[in-house]
Amino acid sequence: MSALADRFRLSLDQHQSRPLLDGDDFDGNADQPAIPAAVLVAITDRASPGMILTVRREHMRTHAGQVAFPGGTIDDGEGAIAAALREANEELGLDPANVTIIGALDPYRTITWFEVTPVLGIIPPGLALEPHEHEVADWFEAPLDFVLNPSNQHRRTALFRGRDRHYYEINWNGRKIWGATAAMIVNLSLRLQWP
Repeated sequence: MSALADRFRLSLDQHQSRPLLDGDDFDGNADQPAIPAAVLVAITDRASPGMILTVRREHMRTHAGQVAFPGGTIDDGEGAIAAALREANEELGLDPANVTIIGALDPYRTITWFEVTPVLGIIPPGLALEPHEHEVADWFEAPLDFVLNPSNQHRRTALFRGRDRHYYEINWNGRKIWGATAAMIVNLSLRLQWP
């Protein structure tokens, strides 16, 4: 096990009671069941770790063109960790054997009715990732120190469906990380207390 994996496990254990964001603020039928989903928060194991993110294709049904973690819905009989690994393999060609799982984090509810479980994992640096041509337009690695720094996590407000909605936005190297992905990063920074 790597020193980075040990550091994550220790930090997550120490900060379990921190208040976290639990979901997007939205109108709708509170009785509508959430769609279970999972994403892989893949962190590269290097002196200055990075976070792997994808850019979704413009034709995707939900969150088109947005920066996101690799992930998707959880299939029947499948757990969050298995789903996150399967989706990362489908979207980026990331072999599950190359992922050291740290664990599942707190679920996050999106405005599109998904209840997303982020799965934190460590991967070796320099893997040859291949984006799925129909789902992923691009992928990149953002510095963990940058995205987890609260001074780079900006709370924004926008008018949506007739009312002000609040969300987070992180801008790195011309990439706009916002919405549910940014909120899950904010939650991770709250739990990890990084650096």
